[in-house]
Amino acid sequence: MPDAQIDAMTGFLDRYSILQLTEEMVALANESGETLTVLWIDLDRFKQVNGSFGYEGGDSIIAVVADRLRDVINLQGQVGRVGADEFVCIVPGLDLEGAEQLASNLLQAVKPPLSMGDFKVRLTASIGIAMHEQEEDAAELLERADWAKITAKKLGGNRCIISGNEVVPSHMGIIQAREDLEVEYLLHTALDQGGLQLHYQPILDFSGKVLSVEALMRCNVNGKSIPPGRFFPVAEKSELIARLGEWSLLEAARQARRLKDSGLHTTVSVNVSRAQLVDQKFSQDLQAAIEGADVAPGMIELELPESIFMDTSEAVQANLRAARDIGVKLAIDNFGTGVSCLANIKDIPASKLKFGRSFITTQPQDKRSMSVVKAMIQMGKDLGMTVIAEGVETKEQMESLRELSVDGIQGYYYARPMDVDSLSSWLKDREHA
Repeated sequence: MPDAQIDAMTGFLDRYSILQLTEEMVALANESGETLTVLWIDLDRFKQVNGSFGYEGGDSIIAVVADRLRDVINLQGQVGRVGADEFVCIVPGLDLEGAEQLASNLLQAVKPPLSMGDFKVRLTASIGIAMHEQEEDAAELLERADWAKITAKKLGGNRCIISGNEVVPSHMGIIQAREDLEVEYLLHTALDQGGLQLHYQPILDFSGKVLSVEALMRCNVNGKSIPPGRFFPVAEKSELIARLGEWSLLEAARQARRLKDSGLHTTVSVNVSRAQLVDQKFSQDLQAAIEGADVAPGMIELELPESIFMDTSEAVQANLRAARDIGVKLAIDNFGTGVSCLANIKDIPASKLKFGRSFITTQPQDKRSMSVVKAMIQMGKDLGMTVIAEGVETKEQMESLRELSVDGIQGYYYARPMDVDSLSSWLKDREHA
């Protein structure tokens, strides 16, 4: 397979490459009539491992599990990592009995305890098996293996299920799998052919002063506009999320410089993913983006995912310290909407706290929600942070947040996201208003 990409942590094919290979092998199987088996492997309750040992500990366990899977599969087939703790194995020339035996061997390989410092961790896995059917395409084959795996997990895990012994997926489920493959292909195309752009949404204080603008990614390729809510979940399952983040950082730095050259000294906030922050070279990439755009570090702000609280790894902490030390601003994004460890918030060197629109939509009628927002605002201020409310759409919401002493708001009430030319005009109009 040309241009195959390898997952650095496991040495297996990455998600995109294993999906490509599946399509190729299914096409060959349809021509030759040879048997082809897909095994979808998912570690059970792995989120508890990440929650207990952090992402760095979880990554080390994934690397060990990958070695165990490799020893069992050996040269029988190809393996790809398709998620944080999920793997797809493609094996040609295997009958159903052989597939069941292989799955049993894989389950046994996962079970021996792993050492994490003074602790021992025992893992199990759920495996879905799908045997290729003549004229079936790759998406249908993978979908059947995935559904069999889901059934295995629902039954308690530590078992394999053969496709056909579980609830048959709906036609819509098969369509969804195909659409995911198409979106992933279009994202690769967009990165290669220039189908990405950034739109910008201002963040203002209650005097109307623009505090910063957040860069929001848009994707248009082959005549199709793919909404962020559609392409980000697909990107997060693959290495594409890191590539999108790298592109966004470079582009945001260039646009910050363009705004400065127009006389608009505006901080540009750009979202970064965990995949970027765990990379030991991230701080170098950040420095290169700033120097390449010839922009002051203080004009760039990194919006950190809330999940970073769970990651106390040295790589992440070193990258955050390096960003802060060169003068880049740090903000915690969508606070309160995910699973975070409040004990760790004091260790994140951020100067801004943003909470999401889910807390705003019911304002000011929902008194319980207001109480939660009030507590988050007080905590942020006690930690010396600027507190921003996202998703503000009405005057009533704005006035409610003003009473709660929020420092700034972002949302349709003031401005929708706009391209850089429209942003420049919008900012200049406000200066002369």
